[in-house]
Amino acid sequence: MLTACGVIMKRGLLFILMVLGGLAMIPPVQATKAEAVAALPDIHRQTMFYDVYAGGIHAVKAQLDVAYEKSDRYSVKLGAETIGFLENLVPWRGSFETSGWRLGEKGDRPEIHRSTATWRGDDELKEYFYDRDGTFKKLRVIEDNQDKSPESLEQALVDGTVDVLTATLEVMKHVAADGQCQGNSEIFDGKRRFSMKFSHEMDETLIPTDYNVYQGLTARCQVEVKPVTGEWHKKPRGWLSIQEQGRQKGSLPTIWFAKVAEDGPAVPVKIRVKTEYGTLFMHLTEYHNGSKVIKTATRK
Repeated sequence: MLTACGVIMKRGLLFILMVLGGLAMIPPVQATKAEAVAALPDIHRQTMFYDVYAGGIHAVKAQLDVAYEKSDRYSVKLGAETIGFLENLVPWRGSFETSGWRLGEKGDRPEIHRSTATWRGDDELKEYFYDRDGTFKKLRVIEDNQDKSPESLEQALVDGTVDVLTATLEVMKHVAADGQCQGNSEIFDGKRRFSMKFSHEMDETLIPTDYNVYQGLTARCQVEVKPVTGEWHKKPRGWLSIQEQGRQKGSLPTIWFAKVAEDGPAVPVKIRVKTEYGTLFMHLTEYHNGSKVIKTATRK
């Protein structure tokens, strides 16, 4: 029972990370927050720290960095690892990182997306390379120090796709501009192609709690993933199964976005994923943007 619960929690956690955007660990998990924030010399950046609770258990620590490094560049970095009880049950850590071009009305386009994950001592690295015009160039896969990169990929799998972080950043920009959480992108994850649709559910005002630092207006948004092509199973598996469990319980994975910085994109301040074994929440516990620092009273 514990093993099954652990697997479900792991898939739910991966769905949270996938929704935010699939990894080189990012500083906060191993360094102090002050060191992590000071380490990124960007022109404009927002740095967020999160705690994830699975069935009431503090299960994961995470950090998200969103930066405009130059007038025409962006980067998004997300790192996380399981902690405490869940670390023993589900020993996982990973990071997602994307850098690319800001092309004005044409939107943001990735140049490279890198994902690194360690699960029960097994390491996996995936690197996705794109051209400025949006063409997918190649995929590099390293598993346990062995190169398992595909020699070729079907165009139907990769044409017109972006990475999850870039897709999510586009939605964050829309929320900052008009308060509406809307977006639909197609993603290639190395084996499968899927669409990821963000739908505005309602505006909601949050108040700070012992878990979450944010106070103010948010755009509450539901996220739905739909298979397009690639190695999909007839029945939902993995994080797609988690999505369908939530649907059965009356709620798709939900993100609350808020505009915290006046001159930057909105950021996730809360995420909820419902599963058969309980509900996962991701709470914002600390926020930095260079001129503003906010954190929960319980955070040091």
